[in-house]
Amino acid sequence: MVWHNKISDSDLWNKIKNGEICFGGNQKLKIYGTLKCGSGKRMKRENRVFFSSEKEAIQNGFRPCGHCMKTEYLKWKNGLI
Repeated sequence: MVWHNKISDSDLWNKIKNGEICFGGNQKLKIYGTLKCGSGKRMKRENRVFFSSEKEAIQNGFRPCGHCMKTEYLKWKNGLI
């Protein structure tokens, strides 16, 4: 897990470009989603974290976003994850 406020913008872009970061999350709400999610783009920088995989996000106690990851969210909501 990488905190947005603890990484420079250039390092962040390099990690995204290299595929080292694939998902973003909200630390306070414990929600993760795609990097293109409109909800994720609106969150405060100090609350934003990044993950290399869904598995990493789930291991850190995050749940899928209901907007950009509807299928995964419904599985989580119904107790299948």
